[in-house]
Amino acid sequence: MPKPSDGAKKLIGDFSPKLVELTDRVLFDDVWERKELSKRDRSLITVAALIALNRPDQLRFHLGKAVENGVKQAELIEAITHLAFYSGWPNAITAVMLAKELFEKPDSE
Repeated sequence: MPKPSDGAKKLIGDFSPKLVELTDRVLFDDVWERKELSKRDRSLITVAALIALNRPDQLRFHLGKAVENGVKQAELIEAITHLAFYSGWPNAITAVMLAKELFEKPDSE
């Protein structure tokens, strides 16, 4: 099964292997596996943070991961709409364009 950081490994693995290793070991193998929050909740929190911080490169990946973790299209759109008033209109527009791109793919729900 591919690891969430496989994309990072392809992009920066030769350049910064330690960062990829820490991403796997600490972030995805430890933090994301803690039982105090569901992966679905972690995905919503992560998406919200990435929208608020205007991090579209990471948001693209985490929108897809949120869907894998059970977050529905309507819920993501609602979260983006809600965040427009807390994190800024431009951030929400960027996020909704990325979500639209994701959900217009033929293999999305």
